[in-house]
Amino acid sequence: MKTACSIGVFGMMALFALAACTVGPDYKRPDVADITPGHWHWRPASPGDTLPKGNWWKIFHDPVLDGLENAAAAGNQDLSAAMARVEEARAVARQSRSAFFPELSLDPSANRQRTTGHLPTPIPITVPPAYINTYSVPFDLGYEADLWGRLRRSFEAAGAQAQASAADYQNTLLTLTADVAADYFLIRSMDAEIDVLQETVKSRGESVRILKDRFDAGAIPELDLDRARSELAGAKSDLADGTRQRALTANALALLLGKPASSFSLVSGPAPSSPPLVRAGLPSTLLERRPDVARAERLLAAANARIGVARAAYFPDLRLTGQAGFLSSEAESLFSSDSRVWTIGLGVTLPIFNGGRISAEVAQARASYLEALANYRQTVLEAFKDVEDSLAEIVLLKQQAAREDDALASARKVALLAQARYDAGAVGYLDVVDAQRDVLDRERLRARLEGQRFAAGVRLIKALGGGWSAK
Repeated sequence: MKTACSIGVFGMMALFALAACTVGPDYKRPDVADITPGHWHWRPASPGDTLPKGNWWKIFHDPVLDGLENAAAAGNQDLSAAMARVEEARAVARQSRSAFFPELSLDPSANRQRTTGHLPTPIPITVPPAYINTYSVPFDLGYEADLWGRLRRSFEAAGAQAQASAADYQNTLLTLTADVAADYFLIRSMDAEIDVLQETVKSRGESVRILKDRFDAGAIPELDLDRARSELAGAKSDLADGTRQRALTANALALLLGKPASSFSLVSGPAPSSPPLVRAGLPSTLLERRPDVARAERLLAAANARIGVARAAYFPDLRLTGQAGFLSSEAESLFSSDSRVWTIGLGVTLPIFNGGRISAEVAQARASYLEALANYRQTVLEAFKDVEDSLAEIVLLKQQAAREDDALASARKVALLAQARYDAGAVGYLDVVDAQRDVLDRERLRARLEGQRFAAGVRLIKALGGGWSAK
């Protein structure tokens, strides 16, 4: 078995030497070079990132979003729970650290005892019962000598666990700020879509009015008027559905802010003019930013330390105990010099036979470490995948938006031509309806694409671990 020092001397020198021993493997951060790409597939690596650390959402230059993010950081209950878990883990680490120090306690007591009047002798004897008073004020001392590093490994594991909780808090905060931004831009895209539907309802209402006049004049068949009314009703239905979806998204945003949905409202407004450019940086630097990667790495360090805790059970356990204080049968003489008492002891526990329990605990600790190692590597792979997904979305959504702009321009031209030909009597009103439907669908899709582009930018920032500064 591995130890950090060898034992070859006796007496007190040996005890001091043993006190420096630590069994179990020393932690080394695992190498993940074999799964780290050299550059991003969808964009060449470009260091020199300019996002501000922490308040990454300010890159969008939207005061409304800034206010929502600040409100979420102050009021979100999941974030408060995550902070409580951090404090809990830090308290556990302090508990583990306390084992390095002697434990001293004061246990005063006062007892009055009555003895039996019938002594249990071969020939029963009856004597008068006696009354005995005992007054005790002892100080109890206990100390475990950490000869093999069990306490040190336990404190190492608790410290790493506390750091993992802190990283989990940062991951919760990053997820929260990203969700707030994503919901906000989704609402803004819904606002744009609702504006389109409102204009559509207005224009189709005007069309119904015009066609009604023409029908009353006998210029068009009733079928054209009914189709126009049907399209108006459909547009109103779509508007109601869009308003409903916006309300539900606003309620979800209120939950993220830690506010009752009934008391939260967000005034309609436009999104920023265009999504900002987010630099991806080098893949190798991603591992220094992602809080979920940091959490997985700290859990791995804790699992490594627990191997040492398990292996320390193979070795003797040395405990020092002592007691000093006052003991007397009379309260008046309790604190006199003759009432002073003390004891000191040394106890050693050496495992002889335990049915393989220690070996099983060591095997369990090693298996937990291998599980944590696999989880760490999986988290790293997921981090690279998240960035690649977001980069692909940004590139392809930008291309799709450009093509959609062309399609929308063509659809509007077709709608104008269809209306002109209908007015000239060259085509039926169905051609006008189809062309107007195509325009509406294109306009709504364009609004959604713009929201998706902003959301993709948010997801990329989240995938990169939030904001950072150039170094």
